Amino acid sequence: MISTEDLRFVITLASAASLADAARNLDVTPPAVTQRLRLLETRLGMRLIDRSGRRMVLTDEGELLAVHARRICEDIGNLSDALAARRGTVAGHLRVIAPLGFGQRYVAPAIALFRGLYPEVSASLVLSDRPARVSNDMWDLMVHIGDLRDSSLVSRYLAPNRRILCAAPSYLARRGEPRRPEELLTHDCIALRENDEDVTMWRFTPKNHGVPANIRIEPALTSNDGGTVRDWAIAGLGIISRSEWDVAEHLHEGRLVPLLQAWTQPDADIVALISSRHGRSMRVTRFLDLLQASTLQQPWLPRGDSEQSRRGKSGQGSGAAVLPG
Repeated sequence: MISTEDLRFVITLASAASLADAARNLDVTPPAVTQRLRLLETRLGMRLIDRSGRRMVLTDEGELLAVHARRICEDIGNLSDALAARRGTVAGHLRVIAPLGFGQRYVAPAIALFRGLYPEVSASLVLSDRPARVSNDMWDLMVHIGDLRDSSLVSRYLAPNRRILCAAPSYLARRGEPRRPEELLTHDCIALRENDEDVTMWRFTPKNHGVPANIRIEPALTSNDGGTVRDWAIAGLGIISRSEWDVAEHLHEGRLVPLLQAWTQPDADIVALISSRHGRSMRVTRFLDLLQASTLQQPWLPRGDSEQSRRGKSGQGSGAAVLPG
């Protein structure tokens, strides 16, 4: 009467704020979700969703089905992992969520390589400007950049990542270069809206251990896409505060110029999180190893200028920092 695909569909509905949100998670149209829900309700002879209000709310029967659906799908996944481990193989479905730009540039190629190494693994990658909002029912591993609100989820440190204040030479020729953080209030600033962070509060700490400065900018431009924000800066439209992985190449080539170099901003290190519901299956552990090996080398930096290279030159060693899971 009900299949595992139906159960996964119900789990998606239970984790979504609306049918449109569920459609995005399933990568289908909202009418397709509505039709599938209607067919499932007809087959079961009961309503699963209360449609009387603005928000999507599960009925009592829907809640009961969602609870059992999670348990059954988790048991199926655990059984598949156990059987694969007995065979000494890496198998099953790997679900990864990552930020838009970093996911496109570095996580997607890692998944392609992983699939080549372990053909019995299938994988899905969801790219989002707010990955932390996605329920952990929907992923096995999340790549996160920046501040962590729930440090208990940290599994593996992937790479260091500085925030860098920068602008195009054309903008600086037209508007001049700020010498202190307070001067940003008279400049055109561009903000990236992601991860539900307070993106208009830019924080600076002087390298000489002086008094920190917290500046509330009024952005001239904002976007939820880091590539768009970077391209606006390259076009001379304003000043950005961006991750080193996104601007290192452009700084090296001179398309962007670093600013306020006597000051630092909070780091936005790159980490991998594990869903608390699923633990570390062999496929997740192996993918973590591969992802860390590729990102710890910081391929976005000019050759020989990675953090590990710097540590090696200074005699500090190059071991990876492992955070508690």
